[in-house]
Amino acid sequence: MALELAATPVFARDGLGMFSGWGAFRDPAVPRCYAIAMAEPSNLPRDYQAYADVGTWPQTGVRGQVHFRTSRQLAQHASITLTIAGQRFALVGGGGDAWAADKRMDAAIVAAMRSAEGMALYARDARSRSFADRYALAGAATAMDAAAIGCARR
Repeated sequence: MALELAATPVFARDGLGMFSGWGAFRDPAVPRCYAIAMAEPSNLPRDYQAYADVGTWPQTGVRGQVHFRTSRQLAQHASITLTIAGQRFALVGGGGDAWAADKRMDAAIVAAMRSAEGMALYARDARSRSFADRYALAGAATAMDAAAIGCARR
């Protein structure tokens, strides 16, 4: 898995639409397309603005790659767990980023996202405190489809 491909931008070139809390964007300069949402608000301390994205890079054949920017700096060798509708996924990552372990897991996460109401990422931060980043999934399927179509048109 090419982790360097997962560094999704916070700012996009072309907006493809907003779908509930999820947006779809295309960056023709790269080229890449992605669906993205910020984590639900929290009053707990954060090191970063947490977001989740699902990206496509048509020139490299990468499609449906799941990436999370965590709200806190992760502990070294942190266990990172994503839960969606009772399914649990052990993510990989470090610093402030987490990804699916492989393409099969990307596909399973995307499939679960399409039919669930919400998801939560659980981990331990660099100060050994547990935290959770929660996401509403209303609009996620439509945003992922819009991003895929946006790159298919290139």
